[in-house]
Amino acid sequence: MAKIGILGAGSVGATIAYAAIIRGLAREVSLFDIARTKVEAEVLDLNHGLLFASQTKVEGADDVAILRDSDVVVITAGAKQKPGQTRMDLAATNAQICAQMLPEVLRVAPEALLLMVTNPVDVVTEVALKVTGLPWERVIGSGTVLDSSRFRYLVAKHCGVAVQNVHAYIAGEHGDSEIPLWASATIGSIPLNMWSVEGHGKMTAKDREQIVHSVKDAAYQVIQGKGATNFAVGLAVCHILEAILFDEQRVMPVSGHMQGFMGMDDVCLSVPRIVGRKGMEAPLPIPMTADEEHGLQDSAHRIHEVLRAIGH
Repeated sequence: MAKIGILGAGSVGATIAYAAIIRGLAREVSLFDIARTKVEAEVLDLNHGLLFASQTKVEGADDVAILRDSDVVVITAGAKQKPGQTRMDLAATNAQICAQMLPEVLRVAPEALLLMVTNPVDVVTEVALKVTGLPWERVIGSGTVLDSSRFRYLVAKHCGVAVQNVHAYIAGEHGDSEIPLWASATIGSIPLNMWSVEGHGKMTAKDREQIVHSVKDAAYQVIQGKGATNFAVGLAVCHILEAILFDEQRVMPVSGHMQGFMGMDDVCLSVPRIVGRKGMEAPLPIPMTADEEHGLQDSAHRIHEVLRAIGH
């Protein structure tokens, strides 16, 4: 069994630790946070529940050495999104925090894969790649894995089927310019644009528009109501961790470096990729319409602009 390191013991970092323990992902989960009282309290709370979960060693400290020899380090540290803010509003602050911390992380865990969760995740993932000099396969952004889960949930709800039978992806930026890949979406192997089952309805253009709006607006709704998103993102990150630690070769829309895919370079964004123990592979040649390709390139341009604005 592996060791998971988590940088940042805020609501997202602590929830990832909680979900990882419940799912039995690792022999050891270690949290680092500069707020000593906070990280010690979270670790104490988690340890008090170990009787009811998988046997896991849970530790935490305000010393980065606690992450030593981690197989994967999950990066959640940074300013959190406030009501009214977009993820991109956090770019300069959170990119700087990651740039300062990542060399220290790799000093104690040089063989670790980095799983970036801090927002704006596509910008921060590209910064992490440049700052660390790691191979692109080892710097993975959580990307649109959560957005795709929201997307599938809404499609499943509309069509009255189990969410596990919906296969569909959100691609591009984890944010306002993300795009739905309708062309490749299926329910039970039936292309979504051909779906017409008695009692389970069809999907009109208006239905599609409303679903996409709801996916993009989801985080804002949750933040407005409770101040942060943590449960769904914790589960989404553990979904990625499972693929890595158990070498599942799972297809998921993680954010990663683009190297000539559809003419895009020097930018990280989400497209479906195979993920396993060595990290992520190159983007899969998923079918897209011309509009979807154009939307993906617009999303890349938006991320490029933010990177340039913060000096990367």
